[in-house]
Amino acid sequence: MLKCRTVWKKLAPLARSSSTVCRQNVRRPGLNSGRIPTCVPAAHMSTGPAGGGRENQLYVLLVAATCVGGGVYAYLTVKGDSQRYQDRIDEISSRPSKQAAEQPAALIQLEPPAVEAIETAAVPEPEPQAAPASSPEEPSPPAPDAEVLAPVETTEPPPAAEPVVEASPEEAAEPPAAAVVEEEPPAPSEPSPAELTEPAPAPVAESEPAAAAESPSAEPTEPQPEVVAESGDSSPASLKLPSHTPYLLIGGGTASFAAARSIRARDPGAKVLIVTDELVPPYMRPPLSKELWFSDDPSVTETLRFKQWNGKERSIYFQPPSFYINAEELDGAENGGVAVLSGRKVVHMDVRGNKITLDDDTEISYDKCLIATGGAPRNLQVIERAGEEVMKKTTLFRKVEDFKSLDKVSRNVKSITIIGGGFLGSELACALGRRSTECDLEVIQMFPEKGNMGKVLPEYLSNWTTEKVKREGVKVISEALVKSVVCKDDKLEIQLKDGRLVKTDHIVAAVGLEPNVDLAKSAGLEVDSDFGGFRVNAELQARSNIWVAGDAACFYDIRLGRRRVEHHDHAVVSGRLAGENMTGANKPYWHQSMFWSDLGPDVGYEAIGIVDSSLPTVGVFAKATAKDTPRAATEKSGTGIRSESETEDTATSAVASSTSAPAMVQQKDEYGKGVIFYLRDKVVVGIILWNVFNRMPIARKIIKDGEEHADLNEVAKLFNIHDD
Repeated sequence: MLKCRTVWKKLAPLARSSSTVCRQNVRRPGLNSGRIPTCVPAAHMSTGPAGGGRENQLYVLLVAATCVGGGVYAYLTVKGDSQRYQDRIDEISSRPSKQAAEQPAALIQLEPPAVEAIETAAVPEPEPQAAPASSPEEPSPPAPDAEVLAPVETTEPPPAAEPVVEASPEEAAEPPAAAVVEEEPPAPSEPSPAELTEPAPAPVAESEPAAAAESPSAEPTEPQPEVVAESGDSSPASLKLPSHTPYLLIGGGTASFAAARSIRARDPGAKVLIVTDELVPPYMRPPLSKELWFSDDPSVTETLRFKQWNGKERSIYFQPPSFYINAEELDGAENGGVAVLSGRKVVHMDVRGNKITLDDDTEISYDKCLIATGGAPRNLQVIERAGEEVMKKTTLFRKVEDFKSLDKVSRNVKSITIIGGGFLGSELACALGRRSTECDLEVIQMFPEKGNMGKVLPEYLSNWTTEKVKREGVKVISEALVKSVVCKDDKLEIQLKDGRLVKTDHIVAAVGLEPNVDLAKSAGLEVDSDFGGFRVNAELQARSNIWVAGDAACFYDIRLGRRRVEHHDHAVVSGRLAGENMTGANKPYWHQSMFWSDLGPDVGYEAIGIVDSSLPTVGVFAKATAKDTPRAATEKSGTGIRSESETEDTATSAVASSTSAPAMVQQKDEYGKGVIFYLRDKVVVGIILWNVFNRMPIARKIIKDGEEHADLNEVAKLFNIHDD
C-alpha cells in the first residue's frame, strides 16, 4: 500500500493537469462555436493537428499507463498477501512439532539439577517433575527422563511423589529403568481417568509389588504426567475431553444406546459420544419396577442382576463397562467406538454453531446430534407445596438410585403409600405387596379412578385387576383425591378431599412422566403444546442434523395421528431408526410400538396402539392354562424384555384358530386370557393381549390395515386364544 501511495503522488499532478487542459480545450471550441458556428468543424477538437489534440493524446496515454500500472501492482499485492498468509498458516501448524523438537533439550537441561539433588540427599524436590507437566501430551521426552533417574534411585529411597520411576532392590543390580518401563502395557496417549483417582502414592516406596499394583495402566513413555496427576497439581491438563465428535447423543437411556448400536452397525468406524447426567452406563428401566423386586439375592441393589420369569439371570445394563471407551480417548481411537460421558448435563445447545455447553462450561461441537433426554417423573403439587420435610419422605420413581432408595426404605419403615393407579403404580404395589408378608410392611395404593389402570382397561377388567392387587397384600383406596399432605410426629398424614385420612411413613408418587424439553429454548426447537416433547418429522428430525427419539419425541403416526409414547419398545425402535437416519438411511418412522406390564409372574398383558378406557371396547376371553403367564412366555422366548424379541417378527405366519369361539361376554370375573379391541369410528385403533403372548405382530398388522370388522370374534381367532 505504501508503494501505491508513492506512485499515485507522482502521477496525480500529471493526471489533474491533463484533465484541466482537456476541460479548457473543450470549453474553447464550445465558446467559439457559439460565436462563429460555421467556421469550426465538429471534429476539430479531437483531430486537429494543433492546440488541444496533442494534449488529449497525452491524457489518454497517462490514464492508460495508470490503469496498467495499478492492475500490475494489485496483482503483485494480492499474490504477495496470499503467500504471506500461507506462510503464516504453515508456521502455526508446525508449532506443535517445533515444541516437540525443543522439549527434549529443555528436559535434558533440567535433568542434572534433579540428579544432583537426589545424589546429595537433599530435600526431595518436586520442581524438576513439574517441567514435563506443562506438556503432558508429549509422548517421547519422559522416557529418557525415567532412564536417567532410575539408576540414581538405587542409592537412595525415592521421594513420595515419584511412585512410577522408583526401583526395587532387585532392580538395583542392573540398569533396570528401561526394563520396568518396558513391562508396562501400552496405553493411549492420554492418561485414563483411573490414573486421576489413584490414592496417594506414599505406600508405593515400601515394595515393588505395591508400585506395580499402583500403576497397572501407567503409560510406558509418560511417567511424569502421572506423578503430577496423582499429586493433584494439574489433573485437568492431563485429561482432555474431545472438543468435537461426529455423533453426539444427549441422554444415556435405551434410545441413546439403540442409536449408538445402529450407528456403529452402519458405520463401523464411527466415534459416538453419549452425554448423560446419570453416573452409570445405559441400562433398561422395566426391571426396576418388575423383576428386580422378586429377586432372592440380598445384594441385588448392588449387583443389579435379576432372574427373569424364565429363570435366566441377566443384568439391567445393556453392555458391561468394558464395552465403552473413555471419553478422553475417543479422539485417538483408530476404529472408533462408543464413549459415555457420565455425570454431565447439557445446559445449552447452539443449533447454528453445532455445539453444546455442559454444566461445567465445557463446549463440544458435533456433526450430527440425537436428543434422547427422556423425561422426569411428575409430582403432585400438594406434595411440592408441603415443604422439605414431606419431600424427604417422598420418592419419585425413575432411575437406578430410586430403586436402591425405595428398597432401603421398604426394609426400614412400617408403611408405604403409593399414589397412582397406572402401570408403574400398580407394578410397584404388587412388588411391595409380596414383600409385605416378609417384613411386616403395610402397602397402600390410592388413585382417583374406580380401579387399577382405570384409564387404560375397560371397567370390568380394571375391577378384576384391583382384586388381583388386593390379593397381593395391598390395601387399595380408590376414588381418592389428595387434598393435603403434612408431616406430624415423623408420620405423613394424607388428607383426601372426601374427608378420609391416611397415615403412612413414606410416599411413592407414580403419577406420570414429564418429557424433558429443557434444551428447546436455547436450541429454538418446537415443543408440542398438546402432547409435550419435541415435534419431529417422519424421519424423527427436528432440524437437518438433529434427531429426537424416545419419550421426548412427539411424532406423527400415519394411522393414529400425532403421538408421544413413553414405553421401552418405542425407545428401542425410535432410537434404532434415528441412528440409521443419522448415517444417511432417510427412513420414515412407521413402527407401531408396543408396551407391556406384569402384575407379578402370573398375570401380564401386552398392548399396542391407542388404549384408552374412554373408547368403546370389545373383549373376547377364553380360559387360561398354565402356559398363559408371563413366566411361561419368557421361558418360550428366552428373554424377559419381550419387545426386543418381537419387534423383528412379522405377521405373515399368523394362522387363525379352527376352534370355535365362545360368546363375547364370558363368565363373571373369569378373565384368564383374551383380546380387548379399542374402536374409534368402528376401526380398531388399539389392542390389549391379556395373558396372550408372542402375538404382537398380528395386532400390529390389524391396526396398520385400518379396516372395519363386522365380527371381532372372528378377528380374535387370529390370536389362537381358544387353543389349549
